Amino acid sequence: MGEQNAGSGGFRRLVNPALNPLADVSLGLDLGYHEGIAILGVPMLGNHSIAVIVASLAATALHAQAPGFDATVRPFLTKNCIACHNASVKSGELNLVEYRHPATLERRVVWESIVHKLKTGEMPPKGAPRPKQHDIDTVAAWLDDELDRRERLTPPDPGRVTARRLNRTEYNNTIRDLLGVAFRPADDFPADDAGYGFDNIGDVLSLSPVLMEKYLAAAERIARKALGLEGTLKPTVERHKAEYRPHSPAFLRARHYFPQTAEYEIRVGAGGQKERRFVPVSLEVLFDGRQAGLFSIELDGEYRKPAVLRMTVPEGEHVIAGRLESTSAFDGTDPKDRQQNMVVDHIEVRGPFAAASSGALPPGYREVFACEHDRAGHNAQCIRASTARLARRAWRRPVTGAEVDRLMRFAEMAQAEGESHEQGMAQVLKAVLVSPNFLFRIERDGTRNLEAHELATRLSYFLWRSMPDQELSRVADEGRLVEPGVLDAQVKRMLADRRASALAEDFAGQWLQIRNLTEWKPDPEKFPGFDEELRDSMYRETTLFFENVVREDRSVLEFLDAPYTFLNERLAAHYGLPGVEGDQFRIVKLPTGDRGGVLTHASVLTVSSYPTRTSPVMRGKWVLETLLGAPPPPPPANVPALEEGESQLIGTLRQRMEKHRSNAVCSSCHARMDAIGFGLENYDAIGGWRLNDGGHAIEPAGTLPNGRSFAGPAELKKILLDGRDEFAYALSEKMLTYALGRGLEAYDRRTLKSIAARLKAGNYKFSTLILEIVNSLPFQRRRAERTGTA
Repeated sequence: MGEQNAGSGGFRRLVNPALNPLADVSLGLDLGYHEGIAILGVPMLGNHSIAVIVASLAATALHAQAPGFDATVRPFLTKNCIACHNASVKSGELNLVEYRHPATLERRVVWESIVHKLKTGEMPPKGAPRPKQHDIDTVAAWLDDELDRRERLTPPDPGRVTARRLNRTEYNNTIRDLLGVAFRPADDFPADDAGYGFDNIGDVLSLSPVLMEKYLAAAERIARKALGLEGTLKPTVERHKAEYRPHSPAFLRARHYFPQTAEYEIRVGAGGQKERRFVPVSLEVLFDGRQAGLFSIELDGEYRKPAVLRMTVPEGEHVIAGRLESTSAFDGTDPKDRQQNMVVDHIEVRGPFAAASSGALPPGYREVFACEHDRAGHNAQCIRASTARLARRAWRRPVTGAEVDRLMRFAEMAQAEGESHEQGMAQVLKAVLVSPNFLFRIERDGTRNLEAHELATRLSYFLWRSMPDQELSRVADEGRLVEPGVLDAQVKRMLADRRASALAEDFAGQWLQIRNLTEWKPDPEKFPGFDEELRDSMYRETTLFFENVVREDRSVLEFLDAPYTFLNERLAAHYGLPGVEGDQFRIVKLPTGDRGGVLTHASVLTVSSYPTRTSPVMRGKWVLETLLGAPPPPPPANVPALEEGESQLIGTLRQRMEKHRSNAVCSSCHARMDAIGFGLENYDAIGGWRLNDGGHAIEPAGTLPNGRSFAGPAELKKILLDGRDEFAYALSEKMLTYALGRGLEAYDRRTLKSIAARLKAGNYKFSTLILEIVNSLPFQRRRAERTGTA
């Protein structure tokens, strides 16, 4: 990308500095690469010659580092670390006696861990003599600089990325954008495996025989639906049933996929407990948030005849809800009993009964056929043009004449048997959809820069989780996408597109772990106010907040703290914030205090709790691994968990945890983790604010291992903001993992540090993070399967 050639001398330099990571000011060199590496101003050399030059430079430069190590690092280790980390004691399975020599700096991962623990105050542990902060800073800075310097002396490595299968989300989105159909066939596929926190990691996305069978069946259904060959489907009955709970609020919401535009029957059932008798109450049925019907029903402990609606529903996923109105009267003495005894039991969908016919072309017709859209206009030339266009779009690259010839045979065989042009193109479409060219994101092997269409595909699946659109494909066809200015313009355009909401659903949903919210079941006895409506509102708050940061190009630091959020009436009431009415979400300015940032969102606070109580350990661990990129090690196998039995619940949770931490094996890991978790104890297990726990006053104050203290969540967030560099690096690491679809390796460290540094220089704007990733070496370049460097 962006290359300048220099006559016949055969050298060139990459214009984009993000792809020139070997620049080293201290050595006065500027190293680029060409199918390996090229040195600016020197005729092109082969990979072997360059490796020799780099190795010689590295050996010369590194030889002089022993005095610095001997004067700075070795005395520090001897004085502060060796007593606990030696051959006899070996705390944490680490013998630092072996690391008192500069040659061990090649073990980068261990030294990076040492630097991190020194910076955060985790080491030396609580109770051990603590070095002066100046000494810690000096050693950490020397090690940081030396590790960076060594990285700059090694050839760049963009890493190896496996040919990635489309995951379920990507498959659904690609079918949507390829054919314009509101159809989610991949929902029936086996669940995708995840790695490194995400479900788009190439190395874990296998292709099983069962999944291949699903692909074949899905291609058949997609082709028939897109070209209007299915007729009216056989009616089915599907029931979405609430889990009956005595304290469940009278509300049930269900997402239902309607397979075609047709008439359906929607039934909503309600009931109550037998020992109470109710006067008629109102049951409101909502469809996609709007009232579809209002019914008067009587509850007497028997489930009565359900409310029934028959309506024409457009194909696609829709949300149905039933709500018993709280204004209904109760024939009893305690109005609260009405709320406790009423329940919307189920939502049932029957159909389709009669497919709606408007005379319009089927939903995918215009996307499949490239010629006239009346059936009389279809001829052999039309079929070939349609085949070529369809394959080019579905396979996300130009197709060859030979590939089109092979696909055309499917249409020709169908027509030879007397079938229509539509039926012939249905066979072509099925062949296109079961091809590895569709199911996998395939890149030509070799150590090289990505071609324009490969780069377009990486970009679209990063930002949209779907195929390139017409504009992105056009720029790739013209060969201009690899130009930095053009690429940056496309990134900004794509971030402004509605499809960028995939970043909120797929990246943020997995990064913040709120995808798990759908499976979370807080104890109904302890949290009777938790219901499906509240669960859905929790999730919407966080995804809308993330979307706003993307759309408005706001600072990523707002994930740590922000003066606003998105609320509807239900969630605002849960937070104790007045003045918000109605089901619609809107931006709400928060009062100065303890709400603000994703850490105080009910979605996050719920998934980092147990169903019965909060967990300072889980919440502290969530902050460490999600916001700071420093997950604690797994607990030792022989350490007992905190008991849940009633006989053990004596004193506050903090007091019980102190007893647990008295175990020396637990103490060192829990010091930082628990302090953070206790700072969030004012939020209960579903994110509501509280001042007491089991009759005991909450104590949210704490002190981190580095000596910084806080009085509660507001001050804890301020400490996290003060450590914004650590957060910027952690977020860059997560986003780069998601963008590349692979786990990061030691050789990615220089890219991460560059992205984080430029994110800071760009005032932490979200677009800066995305642009730096897209312009980075590992995003734009690939390593051959059998070679070790770029």
